[in-house]
Amino acid sequence: MNISSKRLFGGVAAAGLIVGLAACAPAPEKGDGGAEGAADFVPCIVSDAGGFDDRSFNQLSWEGAKKAADELGVELKQAESNSETDFGPNLESMVGEGCNAVVSVGFALSAATVETAKANPDTDFILVDDAADTDFDGKKDADNVKPLLYNTAEAAFLAGYLSAGYSQAGKVGTFGGMEFPTVTIFMDGFAQGVKHYNEVKGTNVEVVGWDTAAATGSFTGGFEANQEAKSVAQNILDQGVDVLLPVGGPIYQSALQAIKESGRDVALIGVDADLFNTDDTTQDFVLTSILKNMDVSTYEAVMSSAKGKFDPEAYVGTLDNGGVGIAPFHNFESKVAPELVKEVDALKQEIIDGKVKVTSYLS
Repeated sequence: MNISSKRLFGGVAAAGLIVGLAACAPAPEKGDGGAEGAADFVPCIVSDAGGFDDRSFNQLSWEGAKKAADELGVELKQAESNSETDFGPNLESMVGEGCNAVVSVGFALSAATVETAKANPDTDFILVDDAADTDFDGKKDADNVKPLLYNTAEAAFLAGYLSAGYSQAGKVGTFGGMEFPTVTIFMDGFAQGVKHYNEVKGTNVEVVGWDTAAATGSFTGGFEANQEAKSVAQNILDQGVDVLLPVGGPIYQSALQAIKESGRDVALIGVDADLFNTDDTTQDFVLTSILKNMDVSTYEAVMSSAKGKFDPEAYVGTLDNGGVGIAPFHNFESKVAPELVKEVDALKQEIIDGKVKVTSYLS
């Protein structure tokens, strides 16, 4: 189904804040295997409704925080959210546990994180995937929140180019969970990559499920692996695509079910984590995954807090700094033409060098 794009504008309105703070912001300082006073440091994390076992961004963020806790020799306290109503109480419970740094996973927690951060200015908050600009005035709304952001359009551009070159049908598809900028950035970057392939090759590979000019597309209305997600996937598959990019945590599971039931040879593109490694049921289907290295940036932000060097400036992951990328082709290596592999590698460097422009609300 199509959802109004009105919600997109709020995220785009925050772009001034993101670019202003994050364009030159350093990555979180890397850990050195210990920190002064680490024995008293309490790291904590709150999930969104997807839970820590979503094999996607919640899980990656948890892994980064857990690595930091293990390295520091302390316990990671955690609160798993089952719905939106859990966000505020879970964050407050973490503060009540004496947490020094609290990781909030996902843009859905932005408002609750800002509110809790304002009430607890001595606590460090690390917000994954949102600029912490809840009133969309171009300014971060709490000084003690560090946004971790990812320009996944760059990596999605590579996946789009790859998919266009891999497709035999001349049609590739995408759909999202909800129409938030952190979702549509994947879809639009993917479509830009397909367009670039068409321009370079003189082809006309079609993207089903996202209209770049209209900035709208196909969405399930949530981030659950359910019948609605499966129906949206089936609708796109019925239009003849042979590569499918679902964006929204567990909804890839519904897409995979629809692909299996279609009986057709359709490749799946994962997001956030490398699905080949996180879900072995995808290994015969996943061409690549568009990576957000949230585990690394979360780990480094927690370590910086533990060392008393917390930097609240926004961090933006890019191809250049390794914050985003695409996964290996794994079982599809023999199915991807060597020349296409070389083109994708060269395209990555062209994006880094600024020779090829990828547009998004983060660039």
